[in-house]
Amino acid sequence: MTGRGGFSSERVGALRAVCFDLDGTLFDHAGSARAGATGFLESLGLAASEPALNSWFAAEEEQFERWRSRRISFQEQRRERLRTVLPPLGYRPPADAVGLDSLFDSYLSSYRASWRAFPESLSLLQELRKRGYRLGLLTNGAEEQQLDKLAHTGLDGAFDAVCTSERIGFQKPDSRAFLTVAHELGVDASRCLFVGDNPAHDIVGARSAGMHGLLVNRYAEDAADIRTAVLACIMASGDAR
Repeated sequence: MTGRGGFSSERVGALRAVCFDLDGTLFDHAGSARAGATGFLESLGLAASEPALNSWFAAEEEQFERWRSRRISFQEQRRERLRTVLPPLGYRPPADAVGLDSLFDSYLSSYRASWRAFPESLSLLQELRKRGYRLGLLTNGAEEQQLDKLAHTGLDGAFDAVCTSERIGFQKPDSRAFLTVAHELGVDASRCLFVGDNPAHDIVGARSAGMHGLLVNRYAEDAADIRTAVLACIMASGDAR
């Protein structure tokens, strides 16, 4: 079944739990990162032009994927982003790791100051809990930063299980990551709906573990709200809790 406005789903069986990705699904990473990168570049005396921001996000995607696939460390992927983006903009980053880490901390401060959840995220989680569903979070990323995002945005008390790839040792789309969050929820994977924004990491990964999947695009111009999409899946399962 394909939904309107950037959402697509499959018909699901009776559900007991709803699990979510974090960045791009409940947390507005793109909006937060754009504001953070803008402030960071301007603090260096650089213009936060569209090409400069595009270069920043392209490097973020490339280097984060290198970390996700375990080719470089988490800290090194941050350093590589600075080495890649800043010289073409006319800024020479420090040559040493300590200097690079300190410079990246400046970006992190700007990024963190801009953190925000999507407006309806918390209310959706609260509604699902009232309906009796177990709630899980599965996110690729560093434990400290992802937990900090939850606390900063007020989402930290909403889940029955929070699984970061760093803690559990498996990265999405590895089916073991999805099976781990299902296990921590005490629910069979076949009774879980997974909601995420990445077709390969979230939806393919969830289905490989036997979960049902709902793909969302929070940035599509005609996107239906996430509550409508999630509740449509629940109704399709015949569960009218």
